[in-house]
Amino acid sequence: MTRPSSARPEPASPPPECPAHARPGAVPLSGPSFQTEPQAVYRAMRRDHGPVVPVELPGGFPAWLVIGYRELHQVTSDGELFPRDVGLWNQWEHIPEDWPLLPMVGRPLPSIYFSAGDEHRRHARMVGPALEGADPFEIRNHCEELADRLVDAVCSRGTADLVADFCEPLPVLVLARLVGFPDDEGADIAQVLKDLADGGPGAQEAHLRFGEHMRRLVAAKRADPRDDVTSRMLAFPEAFTDEEYMLDLMAITAAGHLTTADWISNSLRLMLTEDEFAESMAGGRRSVAEAMNAVLWEDAPTQILAGRWAARDTQLGGQRIRAGDMLLLGLGAANTDPLIRQSLSGNGASAQGGNGAHLAFSHGEYRCPFPAQEIAETIARTGIEVLLDRLPDLELGVAVADLVRRPSAFLRGTTSLPVRFTPVRTTGDLS
Repeated sequence: MTRPSSARPEPASPPPECPAHARPGAVPLSGPSFQTEPQAVYRAMRRDHGPVVPVELPGGFPAWLVIGYRELHQVTSDGELFPRDVGLWNQWEHIPEDWPLLPMVGRPLPSIYFSAGDEHRRHARMVGPALEGADPFEIRNHCEELADRLVDAVCSRGTADLVADFCEPLPVLVLARLVGFPDDEGADIAQVLKDLADGGPGAQEAHLRFGEHMRRLVAAKRADPRDDVTSRMLAFPEAFTDEEYMLDLMAITAAGHLTTADWISNSLRLMLTEDEFAESMAGGRRSVAEAMNAVLWEDAPTQILAGRWAARDTQLGGQRIRAGDMLLLGLGAANTDPLIRQSLSGNGASAQGGNGAHLAFSHGEYRCPFPAQEIAETIARTGIEVLLDRLPDLELGVAVADLVRRPSAFLRGTTSLPVRFTPVRTTGDLS
């Protein structure tokens, strides 16, 4: 695997004659339309370009966005032609060190997320069992305890911002416990991950802070192993370096935190704004699962995922793909591809009826590992159920039009979810 040179030039943006300049007609992956009406953007992309769309990343760098369900399935199923090997990218010589999307796109690194082929499978052999070793009942107990703690902090007020007060802190607090952090480190890790995901000027510094948290954790668990994910990784018989442990822990935590937080907030938003899910607010547990599944189809937390890189020149969806081109996975767009929707309706199925053929967790060898999916589902569902049990008369505190989405084409979340409710006593007052 080739590592990009640290001595490459650092232009602010590629000049027009530069091979890094985006293709004519490329769609910029920025702007408010991705927050307000992403499906309208995807429909326009399909109309103008088909299932594989030339796009422009910040700085003018070119990529392809795969929005067709069949084409995305093809890309994620063919690890030989479309490996997740960022070292193949044909734009490295033009990428500045401070490019804001660099933490998301990544570099060739010895981690489960930024490695390919046999090296990726080596990491997966360690990480998978470490996640599977988490007791489902213990995870649910953690979720219930921490969700109650978060509700206790606001329940006497009668108002709350569910994103800041509940949806964002809950997953990272649970994940921090599972990997072995003490509770008091959870808040800083949550802020680090938010800074990373937003891709702003603080992303690089946040990445360094994140790594320091994980280095300290690995050292602590080597000295005092416990029943947690990190200790199980360290006990795995194959040899790994401290850097590899650190990077894998960063991947596990980062991939699980904000996506789960947005799954919770998007589900609650749906329940608060759509009559179809109103019974969820009155204790209808079946509707909680239905709302969560509908979100994975219609409003998935991860809309665009980086990425795959073409190993050689090829054709895809009517487009000519060059060796080293980046392909972004348009998970949110593929889930609304008219072809898959027609297939579902033709089989008498529906996206909101429990059908699990969505691509919200990606697909193929590099999809979100099944144990991680199960942990995320447990956190999200348990958190929502605890919240609705404790605050059964939740109402949206602002007009739907005033809700603001996260400013990202890649991630789909709500920045704030103000609610009002009848004040209730804390769990301490009830005992």
